[in-house]
Amino acid sequence: MREILIQNAKLVNEGEVSQKDLLIRGEMIVRVANHIKPEGGEELIDASGLHLLPGWIDDQVHFREPGLTHKATIASESRAAVAGGITSFIEMPNTQPQTTTQKNLEEKLMRAAKDSIANYGFLFGGTNNNIEEIKSFDTTKAAGLKLFLGSSTGNMLVDDDKVLEKIFSSTDLPIAVHCEDENTIKENLARYIAQFGDDIPIEKHHVIRSQEACYRSSSKAISMAKATGAKLHVFHLSTAIETELFSNEKQLSEKKITSEVCIHHLWFSEEDYADKGTLIKWNPAVKKASDREALWKALNEDKIDVLATDHAPHTLKEKQNPYTKAPSGGPLVQHAYPALLTAVKQGKTSLEKLVEKACHNPAILFKIQNRGFLREGYFADLVLVDLNKKFTVFKEDLLYKCGWSPFEGTTFEATITKTFVNGNLVYDEGRIIEGYLGKNLTYDR
Repeated sequence: MREILIQNAKLVNEGEVSQKDLLIRGEMIVRVANHIKPEGGEELIDASGLHLLPGWIDDQVHFREPGLTHKATIASESRAAVAGGITSFIEMPNTQPQTTTQKNLEEKLMRAAKDSIANYGFLFGGTNNNIEEIKSFDTTKAAGLKLFLGSSTGNMLVDDDKVLEKIFSSTDLPIAVHCEDENTIKENLARYIAQFGDDIPIEKHHVIRSQEACYRSSSKAISMAKATGAKLHVFHLSTAIETELFSNEKQLSEKKITSEVCIHHLWFSEEDYADKGTLIKWNPAVKKASDREALWKALNEDKIDVLATDHAPHTLKEKQNPYTKAPSGGPLVQHAYPALLTAVKQGKTSLEKLVEKACHNPAILFKIQNRGFLREGYFADLVLVDLNKKFTVFKEDLLYKCGWSPFEGTTFEATITKTFVNGNLVYDEGRIIEGYLGKNLTYDR
């Protein structure tokens, strides 16, 4: 069986940074120690000067397959992900068809098994009328349940409070929610359409999809979760006021109500709309610099539990439409880890905290088996990074099918050098290594 011995790396794991060696045998980490003597036959990697991190488990991506493959595919985006140090992803249900039936979930799993170079999992989608599906689908096949309480496609907006309460009371799975109040947004949008027509200035996006819309929906979902005992995970916080809804008084494993923040809400602010335009149009919207700073503070204080990308590509042509027709979302998986490693070097957080939120906590929250940590007996999902090697994002280096990035022209202060998925080297110094596929995530339930 193939063995790989990584020597002299600075391991970042479980709140510590320490120089250690790590031995991979087949798919698994079999030994972590201060020094591991080669016995002959191992492939040796000298990682002197490099940091060894767990692969990021990204709990929110939109890889657009099936039905929207002109924007992205599982094959293309999973390769961009491993180039960015993301070794596992959890994909959203708002594809075409939607992942709101057992049949459609099984079909997605088969697609990923055939094409994904990264490990994969999926959320099962809730609607106003699929409560029986939610009660009966095989919960070992999905990471959790996803509800759109605002800004959905198709019929996935769950706006019936009675249905919502039934769903919250019908599952022990983590319920991940997109929280924006639709009525507030519709009122704001109508006011600006009356003034500007379709060509509303992009600078108004965070006013239309306001902090009031976010807080009203988030606080309502949390109140219902408390009343029903549901396990609630609030996706992509974007406002300072929302961070006050969450607590750091318990360990993550004991929390019933958790939250996530995405890279774009930590990197951009309203000041960037003038330069980036609709390329940074997301739902929820990028808001004020003060909101961004509050999100960093809440992340470091453990009120926010998970880091994610909400990778959601569209074609450049689609994004260049006038405001009301330009879709929200953008490609992020290839550069999120380098961006956050850059933030570490800028003193915004620590390496240990980054690994906790991007790797350890998604595994804990969704009860993902044997991943997210550098532990003996765990899958060898690993990332070697050079914190002293800068690189600039150029269009010709992008692996996204959509072919653009909001980070084009940005220089990051850290570089992903190698990515291992299940013990296989799948990305090496700018090159995707084909011939390996990821595995279906499994859950301890």
